[in-house]
Amino acid sequence: MHRRVLAVTRTDERTPGSCNAGHVARWRNNRMRCVIVDDDEAFIQAARTLLEREGMTVTGVVGGGAEAVQRVRALRPDVVLIDIRLGEESGFEAARQLAGGGLTAEMIMISSYAGEDYADLVAESPTVGLLAKSDLSAVAIRRVLGMR
Repeated sequence: MHRRVLAVTRTDERTPGSCNAGHVARWRNNRMRCVIVDDDEAFIQAARTLLEREGMTVTGVVGGGAEAVQRVRALRPDVVLIDIRLGEESGFEAARQLAGGGLTAEMIMISSYAGEDYADLVAESPTVGLLAKSDLSAVAIRRVLGMR
């Protein structure tokens, strides 16, 4: 499914609409905890500032997929934002490694590129959707997660 303006999200039997129900209750009273996996320092700083100003807690940032599994496991975020392109690494591969490592957090791919170009890869990945970096906000993250 494509959301032209905001995001590409995946809906299938692996991600029923009710799968976020426990997270919704937890996030209403507490700040959503987020880890950003991206190799662009300027973006990381801008995203961290924006998301924290909007009420999220950025518990950590990771520059590449190889480090992501270990750091995300230690930080235990509610949501992980993963850039599609991590230098020489693939964000999709990082997402698969995180999912294979027993990650309970939701994962959202982020990209500077057109979401339509990655719709099939997002649908095949263990992530819940794709969010354009230019649309990044706490509200946009909640929408991708199926929250209001």
